[in-house]
Amino acid sequence: MTNQQRTDLIERHLRENKYADLHSLAAQFGGSLSTVRRALDTLENRGIVRRHHGGASLVETDALTREHDFLVRIRRHADKKLAIASLVADEVKPGSTVILDGGTTTYAVARLLAEKRVQVITNSLPVASLFGEIGNTETIVTGGSILGRLAILVGPLCEASLEGIHADLAILGGTGVTAAGVWNHNALVIAAQRKMIAAAERTIFALDDTKFGRKALSLTAPFGAKMTIVTNTRPLPEVEKAIATAGARLTLAGTG
Repeated sequence: MTNQQRTDLIERHLRENKYADLHSLAAQFGGSLSTVRRALDTLENRGIVRRHHGGASLVETDALTREHDFLVRIRRHADKKLAIASLVADEVKPGSTVILDGGTTTYAVARLLAEKRVQVITNSLPVASLFGEIGNTETIVTGGSILGRLAILVGPLCEASLEGIHADLAILGGTGVTAAGVWNHNALVIAAQRKMIAAAERTIFALDDTKFGRKALSLTAPFGAKMTIVTNTRPLPEVEKAIATAGARLTLAGTG
């Protein structure tokens, strides 16, 4: 049995049973525990399952579950996110065109842009819903397939809709930051973010200090001259040096 065949069988089993532990999956589909873990990692990166200690469960894709998961995530480190979001919002000029991705800190920024009458381009269903309720902002929503609990649109349709457009600013989130740059955990998310960066004159990554020193699946983008990192705590010296060497900006919340 190939790794892909095993992964497909595990996916089918989880869709039918909602949950399974590592040992039962290894016994049923063959392979070592590490092989099963890698299969579950693949499925988690695709937004299909959620890993737990000793097993995994199916990610429910109904709207109510997506909303619950998003609300849980946005409440984490809420004070940090608000401080960062305030600085990012100050960078946005009224009337500008802004790309917003699906990060929870990005959503906090979106709530502060309501009065600026900006033109918004987004792949985030919560951001699109927010501006839809406001009614005084032109909102363009990318195409694409909904990615599980993240409530964002990704995939070829999303990427194609971001090609050929121009924005003054892209405001993005990330999973990790090291001296190499900003990382994210999902290949589809990374592909969409790269298109957003290419479409914008400038990019701001809004990242709280829990992201520093962490790597994820792949590097979304190295630091660059058209990039600003907005965070709440000074990063490690090697990261700060890498930001400065690349010509990027570092802005710290609460430091003036």
